[in-house]
Amino acid sequence: MSRTVAARGALAAWACLTVAIVAEVVGTSFMAHAARDGGWTGYLIMAGALALSYFFLAQSVRRIAVGVAYAVWEGLGLTLLTVVGLTVFGESLSLQQLAGLMLAVAGIVCVTLGEAH
Repeated sequence: MSRTVAARGALAAWACLTVAIVAEVVGTSFMAHAARDGGWTGYLIMAGALALSYFFLAQSVRRIAVGVAYAVWEGLGLTLLTVVGLTVFGESLSLQQLAGLMLAVAGIVCVTLGEAH
């Protein structure tokens, strides 16, 4: 396999992981919205987005180690959901929670940089 083909495969895997993360954030955000405001539409969007998220996460692990993919998916999803909670839902974040989030992001960076290339 040429380096170009391998690079394209890796890029496609990371693109799938990006779609999985965005879909997770959308799905979980609609879950929070539906839980607060009721209505089945939010739950339907949640179910579809989370199914899409898991599908693309599964596609990403064809080229990315499952531990790395899951750590990035969960960690970036958590970080983005925190931003959604702060900006959309008016939630607050304590200093301790912020420190924990920063440690999680640092861990994601370490795991991702430690992946064999």
